[in-house]
Amino acid sequence: IDFNKIFNNKIGHLYFQPVKGHKTVLEVLVFCNKSTAWKSAMLCDDIFGRSLFSRKQREAQSAPGWKLFGKVPLRESPPKDSKTIQQEYEARASKSDQSLSLPAQGRRKNLEFEPLSTTALILEDRPANLPAKSEEEAQRHRQEYDEMVAEAKKRELKEAQKKKKQMKERFKQEESIVNAMVVWNNEILPNWESMRGTRRVRDLWWQGLPPNVRGKVWSLAIGNELNITSDLYEIFLSRAKERWKSFRETGSEMESDGTADRESSLDLIKLDISRTFPPLFIFQKGGPYHDLLHSVLGAYTCYRPDVGYVQGMSFIAAVLILNLEEADAFIAFANLLNKPCQMAFFRVDHELMLKYFAAFEVFFEENLPRLFNHFKSYNLTPDLYLIDWIFTLYTKSLPLDVACRVWDVFCRDGEEFLFRTGLGILRLYEDVLLQMDFIHIAQFLTRLPEDTPSERLFSCIANTQMISSNRKWTQVFNALIKDKEMEKSSSPTVKNT
Repeated sequence: IDFNKIFNNKIGHLYFQPVKGHKTVLEVLVFCNKSTAWKSAMLCDDIFGRSLFSRKQREAQSAPGWKLFGKVPLRESPPKDSKTIQQEYEARASKSDQSLSLPAQGRRKNLEFEPLSTTALILEDRPANLPAKSEEEAQRHRQEYDEMVAEAKKRELKEAQKKKKQMKERFKQEESIVNAMVVWNNEILPNWESMRGTRRVRDLWWQGLPPNVRGKVWSLAIGNELNITSDLYEIFLSRAKERWKSFRETGSEMESDGTADRESSLDLIKLDISRTFPPLFIFQKGGPYHDLLHSVLGAYTCYRPDVGYVQGMSFIAAVLILNLEEADAFIAFANLLNKPCQMAFFRVDHELMLKYFAAFEVFFEENLPRLFNHFKSYNLTPDLYLIDWIFTLYTKSLPLDVACRVWDVFCRDGEEFLFRTGLGILRLYEDVLLQMDFIHIAQFLTRLPEDTPSERLFSCIANTQMISSNRKWTQVFNALIKDKEMEKSSSPTVKNT
């Protein structure tokens, strides 16, 4: 504690404000005259130095001028509850009021205050070894103490109201989830083919799928064009296990066909798994889903050796594992990565990726012209942030619950929604991004705030129009592909002429 700095700022009434992140909320009000400021500071320093919550009995001459009480009581006396402490304080306050003849407005006839759940402060007279307070000073200190207590009570009440509001919203959300779950299970899923395209189902889909039907709906929406079965998964899983066994025995991977990509190595899969949702502690070594995720990724590298393993796949597989059984997760994973957009990125088809970026910029300029020009001024291209978002389908950048809701609508609308979500994120943080330079923009978009609000994000996504010059996303993207094909077909003619 820098007492010099504190006393230079305000001598006479000093506050040690609560520190955010600490479980114990501590407020200390120190009363002193300018002439005794340093003595009081030394007294505080002595008390802080010997730990507030494991106090030892001091000698009689060093008795402090105020007492602290909290969760840990004095060793030599039994613990007191808040009501007992309040009564003791009222008794002392009434005696002090009589001796000082304070005005009526300064008296505390009824102290309607419950101390904070952690630590509160009891005001007492200055000890005998310090100069006595004047009546005016004592009155002022008591008034300031009353104000501090009232402010603490106000904060506690505000916090209680905030928690009550949060609980009310939570109950409301849980009730809507239960109601939606009944509709999905009883009406929509039994009649999937006939109802999936209706307005009612699409609206429910946009609001987010109930967790217990999410995996089933994802599986149905992604489909199984590759006709993968559970037996086929077991075959490729056994091949992967043979590879792992060979790797452990020989120290190198044995590939008979030699077509496996270098990124399908066991080392990279292990490394990526350890970095998959680390706060959850369920996919890391020793976690309940570690082996399961390892199996799905290993089986896929054997199923698609031409693709192999690419960084970012572990996040997609992990989200599917959280919502589906092992074999179903593999089937959905393989079919999802077989979609045109995902295949272009995971096979690193550079030319096709550039077309996706170009199409994104068309709608970026259409929806957010100011931010688009700001990015252009720094020569900040979409690949700097879109690659990470697309590779992991936003599971690494957004909170997991928000990312799952993005997946819900992605399964409904396809690849267009991935880029629409990107524009929604840029719209949500437009004001912040306009104040940043190149480095800070890149860092911010790579690691989005952990408290990204779901409702505000989807409101921004809803306000993003995927129409440019009366052309939808598919038309814009196909036009870019045709332009590229025309360039390729005309280039030999140009050379011959």
